[in-house]
Amino acid sequence: MAACYFRRSIASQLSKVLDLPPENLIKSISAVPVSKKRHAADFQLSVASVTEDGPSESLAQDRHLQAQKLAERLKCDTVVSEISTGPGTVNFTINRELLAKTVLQQVMKDGSEYGVKSELFSTVPRQKAVIEFSSPNIAKKFHIGHLRSTIIGNFIANLKAALGHEVVRMNYLGDWGMQFGLLGVGFQCFGNKEKLKSSPLQHLFEVYVQINKEAEDENVKKLAKDFFRKLEEHDEQTLSLWKQFRDFSIEEYIRIYKRLGVHFDEYSGESFYQEKSQEVLKTLEDKGLLQKTAKGTGVVDLSEKKDLSLFSTVMRSDGTSLYITRDLAAAIDRMNKHSCDTMIYVTDKSQSSHFQHLFQILKLMGYEWAERCQHVSFGLVQGMKTRRGEVVFLEDVLNEVRSRMLQNMASAKTTKDIEDPIETAEKVGLAALIIQDFRGLLSSDYQFSWDRALQSRGDTGVFLQYTHARLHSLEQMHGNEQLTDVNVACLQEPDAISVLQHLLRYDEVLYQSSQDLQPKHIVSYLLTLSHLAAVAHKTLPVKGSAPKVAQARCCLFQAARSVLANGMKLLGITPVTQM
Repeated sequence: MAACYFRRSIASQLSKVLDLPPENLIKSISAVPVSKKRHAADFQLSVASVTEDGPSESLAQDRHLQAQKLAERLKCDTVVSEISTGPGTVNFTINRELLAKTVLQQVMKDGSEYGVKSELFSTVPRQKAVIEFSSPNIAKKFHIGHLRSTIIGNFIANLKAALGHEVVRMNYLGDWGMQFGLLGVGFQCFGNKEKLKSSPLQHLFEVYVQINKEAEDENVKKLAKDFFRKLEEHDEQTLSLWKQFRDFSIEEYIRIYKRLGVHFDEYSGESFYQEKSQEVLKTLEDKGLLQKTAKGTGVVDLSEKKDLSLFSTVMRSDGTSLYITRDLAAAIDRMNKHSCDTMIYVTDKSQSSHFQHLFQILKLMGYEWAERCQHVSFGLVQGMKTRRGEVVFLEDVLNEVRSRMLQNMASAKTTKDIEDPIETAEKVGLAALIIQDFRGLLSSDYQFSWDRALQSRGDTGVFLQYTHARLHSLEQMHGNEQLTDVNVACLQEPDAISVLQHLLRYDEVLYQSSQDLQPKHIVSYLLTLSHLAAVAHKTLPVKGSAPKVAQARCCLFQAARSVLANGMKLLGITPVTQM
């Protein structure tokens, strides 16, 4: 990684002056974000990260003084061409030709692994992670609420896999519970086998809506209870109907996931754990953790004073399991099966207390690995409607974004003749949805806007796709230059330097996202890269320039496109080459 070479070089000089091992200094030396000031240094060291804290009154002044004193003891060399100081920082400017040569060579050499090979990750142990995401309810259409879980989980899985971790992508389906009693009765009254085969999610949704209207009827309630009891007792006919609901639904989910560019290694579900949840209840009882209430329900006391001021209900009065009991059984089973280092659950923030209880009960049961379980929560999307009105289903959203994008592309003056406009519109539309979703903190709610998401200028997924397609066509026009003899002296303009400086920071951005699992760092980085590349594309023409200048600029744009594509793929976006 280019930045690693420069950080190490700066660290080795600092280590002699500060008498600290270079390894301890590497993470304190960071690439400076590109600013409008332009003549900024490339790296900076925060003095606070390498000195003991003194009294706080004069801290800022002290820091500035310390920075100046430290800078005076350092010398420029073949790597560093200038050393300056800022408020509490020592700034390093890299030899401009060396900067261009090192960055471009590294990007081309590492390809899709640029940034992930950085020594910033050398202390991070390779782990096995089970990531549970998407997890829709069988027999209900794929609700838009599941979109966030699906794309966020996919991003986390992509990032971890890119960094060399072993990842198991798990889809834990809501395929059990009392609603299947109601649905079973509904299907017996209103169901149609042909419709179930041809459009399972739509048909089961319609059946569920119809039977729900009669759910308060005592007779319907009794029939639903009987159906679910038969299901729990493994009655052959009842189980066969339930299995059809499940199998047809999964088939349709897989088709939708394909449109999203998402896949799973394992389809699990609550139904797998109805018997194992009884074992969990027995373990809780044996450990003295299960308490019966006056109503006969089973609870686990989670309060500090053990006064039941905080508890979790794990058993119904009739002895059957609940959602959390099945989650406990699933967590234990997964850990036994996969021996993973971490388990990550991606759901909306309304389930935060459910997961706090889940992890707490696992700890009380003596499972130390519960410490390594993590809930990644996200906020709600508001205002997502299609032209026909309120949106419920993800497929409607995908169709809507595709048709809107097709319309925009048809009316745009820049649109070329595209081989497959429908597929291109789908990929660009999906990029628009993902970038609008990932721009802020995952835990924030946000107001969805079609107009904002689909703008071709500004900070949108459409702009990222447009930039990628534009840089790709530049490459096609001028041939894929080989880097062996690029004259880097031709890349000294401020706009070229800005792109190179920004490419330097990629590993730090990946590191930041890997630490807090927030995609917004990568999104912000890619949007800036696209803006910088757009400016450079205007001011540094390839066409009509002298051959050596044209070749050097081609390589710069090629490097920018390569890193842009890498980042987009991590986010779950397929870069388009025509638009």
